[in-house]
Amino acid sequence: MRGLKILIPYFLFSFLILGLELPASAQHKIPASYCLSPAEKILADSINALRVKHGEKPLPLSVSLSYVAKSHVIDLSINHPDTSICNLSSWSNKGPWTPCCYNAYVVNHDGMWKKPQELTSYRYRGYELAAWSENLLQIDTLLTDWKTTPEAMDMMLTRGKWEKKKWACMGIGISEHYVSLWFGQRPDSQGKPKLCIKKKRASVSKSNHAKVQKSTKIPTYYLILGTYKNMKNATEALRRFRKIGFSHAGILRKDHKIRIYANRYKGFKAALKAKQKLPFSYRDAWILEQ
Repeated sequence: MRGLKILIPYFLFSFLILGLELPASAQHKIPASYCLSPAEKILADSINALRVKHGEKPLPLSVSLSYVAKSHVIDLSINHPDTSICNLSSWSNKGPWTPCCYNAYVVNHDGMWKKPQELTSYRYRGYELAAWSENLLQIDTLLTDWKTTPEAMDMMLTRGKWEKKKWACMGIGISEHYVSLWFGQRPDSQGKPKLCIKKKRASVSKSNHAKVQKSTKIPTYYLILGTYKNMKNATEALRRFRKIGFSHAGILRKDHKIRIYANRYKGFKAALKAKQKLPFSYRDAWILEQ
């Protein structure tokens, strides 16, 4: 993914504490409205599939660590504490947590380790793997980058400098440009996060019927090969793609952008499987949901 930054803070970075640690009485109960998004569930399942492939057990999702992860990507997205010398494991001073500028100059890991204790009833350390994308974050591209990053693989599979750790649970949070993945060495007594499910209306007025039909429409997944400045360039590119074998290729205009897709699919897994079959020269291809 172009513009992707990956952070393995436990052994590569440290941070500067900018405020006092919150007392135990300041711990917050997870809001009843909190839930895990479909994208976050897909990423969790993909990570567990990767662990199983490498001989490790799948990890249960922790509601506490997932809430911490979601809180962090929201803080990163809105308040941007990851500026100047502060990296992705930094937290702003605009929330019910101890702010910190995580950097390589002052070694004090508690700013990251203790975030689960500050925000939830999870009493143990948490360890974070964070990433940022300049473009909208795509799960399949993120996974590809993590798979080719030894430090990320070592953390997810407890190898290398993580070999003495034994993960018991994990938490995931995703925003448009950030992802936060947390691991814990003890089970979460609060259990798993609930999944976000849209409630169906008991009745729908005729005036809103079309809108409801549109909102419940099954999404289409496009395997994007490239983005072009104008229709002339896109049309020429489409002709070349079809000539070399992409018989289902087409042009997609969305968000004021012109893109060429290799094919379109009714499910994310089908699109991901097709992407994985592409030659290495198409490694920058990505999946767009519409």
